[in-house]
Amino acid sequence: MNRLVAFLVGLVFGLGLLVSQLANPAKVLAFLDLAGAWDPSLALVMGGAVAVGLVAFSLSRRWRRSLLGEPMRRPAANRADRPLVIGALLFGAGWGLAGFCPGPALVAAGAGQGQALLFVAAMLAGMGLFRLTRG
Repeated sequence: MNRLVAFLVGLVFGLGLLVSQLANPAKVLAFLDLAGAWDPSLALVMGGAVAVGLVAFSLSRRWRRSLLGEPMRRPAANRADRPLVIGALLFGAGWGLAGFCPGPALVAAGAGQGQALLFVAAMLAGMGLFRLTRG
C-alpha cells in the first residue's frame, strides 16, 4: 500500500511540475530574471507550495504517526551551518544557470529533454563526488 501511495504522490508531483512549467528551464530562467523580462507566474506556484508545506509541518508536530501509520520523521537540524549555506549557494547557482532543480530535471529527463539528461548526469556526478569526499 505504501508503495502505491508513494507512486501516486510522485505522479501527482511530476504532473504538477509539468502543468506549472517548472520543468521548462526557459520559464524558470524568466522567473529568475528580475532585471529583464521577469515572469512572476512561478511565484504563485511557489507561494502555494510554501503554504501547503507550512500547514503540513504545523500539523505534523501534533502527530506521532502518518496517515499511513508510519512514524513521523521530521528534520532534526534547526540551524544553518556552513555546509548548508554552501550547499544552498551551489543549488541556487545551478538552478540559475541551468533553469533546473532536481525534481523538475528528473521530470524533464523522463520526457527526453537533452538539457535535462545532461543536468541529471552532472547532478549524479556531484552526488557521487560528495559521497567520495564526505560519505
